[in-house]
Amino acid sequence: MRNVVPQHELDRVDRAIVSRLQVDGRLPNVDLADAVSLSPSACLRRVKGLEASGIIAGYRAEVDRVRSGLGLTVFLDLRVEGQSKETADQIERALRSIPAVVAAYVVSGAADFMVEVTVPDLASYEELLLNQILAIGSVASAQSRFAIRTVLSRGPLPLDHWR
Repeated sequence: MRNVVPQHELDRVDRAIVSRLQVDGRLPNVDLADAVSLSPSACLRRVKGLEASGIIAGYRAEVDRVRSGLGLTVFLDLRVEGQSKETADQIERALRSIPAVVAAYVVSGAADFMVEVTVPDLASYEELLLNQILAIGSVASAQSRFAIRTVLSRGPLPLDHWR
């Protein structure tokens, strides 16, 4: 997503709302309103505005990878041949269609894409790499890095730049 200017000015109240919701997305509006010193109706209007502007992009459950049977996280550096907008679009569509891909970035440097995948084990990763990732047209090579231990894998995002 490109840099987007929010539809409304962001202030300390918006920062407080977003910060609290990043920690607990299920926080009831009444409790959120109390925490940020607003009435429930004013708080709900602010939340709806933040959602409409795209600042709050959605809500979801955070699932533990290991406990859910996805104990292997792999970062792949993909190199592409025949670089073009059409090639990038094709690769992006293909990566979005693979459930094991949990994040993908266009990057600078030796690689063209950095992709994060999570799978149950090494055999599953081999199948994914050979039958799905390397099967994507224009992917010339993939270099894998295996996560040994996760130190931190989630926000909350720092919002100190909202002043």
